[in-house]
Amino acid sequence: MLDGWAHRKIDPGLSAMATQLAAAGVRANSITYAGLVLGLAAAAAIAFGAYWAGLALILASRLCDGLDGAVARINGKTDFGGYLDIVLDFAFYGAVPLGFIIADPEANAIAGGVLLLAFYVNGASFLAYAVMAEKHRLKSRARGEKSLFFTTGLAEASETLAVFVAMCLFPQWFAIFAYAFALITLYTTVSRIVLAAGRFG
Repeated sequence: MLDGWAHRKIDPGLSAMATQLAAAGVRANSITYAGLVLGLAAAAAIAFGAYWAGLALILASRLCDGLDGAVARINGKTDFGGYLDIVLDFAFYGAVPLGFIIADPEANAIAGGVLLLAFYVNGASFLAYAVMAEKHRLKSRARGEKSLFFTTGLAEASETLAVFVAMCLFPQWFAIFAYAFALITLYTTVSRIVLAAGRFG
């Protein structure tokens, strides 16, 4: 929901940084890998209860997630780069809740499991829609130039980042955040299924 607004705000800055990185010979896929490493480090920090460190690493990871696409647009996009970006993003989104589960299994395990289930189903609905959209030769630039068809929804990258930040700032409320965002994510899934039924049914 917020991704379009967020991109308009941060894209000029990302483009300036990407220009410098590309000029220095940094490749987009290297930034994507760095984003994953930072994301996994964030999850590890959270698992050990270092929530402020986890927050900083999450923000650094998502900076890489924005920069890799910007660098790719300068150096030339590849299908593998688009594929890698999606797969490693999913790894990041799963790792952070897992970190909170490990940090306090008694308080967080069930809520974290529910959130991971919601992420899993939502990811499947997103990717399956992209496959069908490709089959029907649909195009969308609602979220800018992407490697595959992006359906918008209530729970997107910006909302997920905001929830992860809130979880790090108030880890004692993780379960509340997790249940609430799981409902929002599942709503996004259902709305995408309804959209698919109307377009592909």
